[in-house]
Amino acid sequence: MLKKCALVAALLLVIGPASARADWLFIPNIGTGFGGDLPKNDKLTYGASIGWMGAGILGWEADLAYTPQFFENGTDNVSFADSDNVSTVMGNVIIGIPVGGQHGKGVRPYAAGGVGLMKTRVSDATQLFNVDNNSFGYDVGAGVMGFMTDHIGLRGDVRYFRDFRNTSASGDNNVDLSNLTVGNFDFWRGTIGLAFRW
Repeated sequence: MLKKCALVAALLLVIGPASARADWLFIPNIGTGFGGDLPKNDKLTYGASIGWMGAGILGWEADLAYTPQFFENGTDNVSFADSDNVSTVMGNVIIGIPVGGQHGKGVRPYAAGGVGLMKTRVSDATQLFNVDNNSFGYDVGAGVMGFMTDHIGLRGDVRYFRDFRNTSASGDNNVDLSNLTVGNFDFWRGTIGLAFRW
């Protein structure tokens, strides 16, 4: 009896309608940083996201980005070494509605937000001034993915980044979430990238 039930269940899975599927996404991207604490707008930034979008509206992603020469302002009186940069590693929740479904051509507008690590590094050309800082931060943003085929599309995205500040009087490096407040360091990022879906 148990074998017959298993055979019927397997047969129903094969001949029944295909269930809604979830998608894995890989999105290398390039763009620009602007606003906030950038001394000059239009800083090249690049990175990649890898994530998962469910059959419904929820998903997640890991987003990595690197902005070289972030603090360089393009004037002669400030000269930083090539090592001034900002790196971000964020874990985000994505809420997006697949217009046109998840197969073939379609569009998915979305909102995203999450928390992660923001690493800033600044040093002048003489190495007399050197700052290397790791801090927690968050990002929020929105964008749209459009797919031309079942597996390849484009994504346009705008995000806002801001750091958290540790208010602990002890000055130690222990992580205590009760001592974290919104910090002062912030910037915007706009990117476009190829979206690979499988």
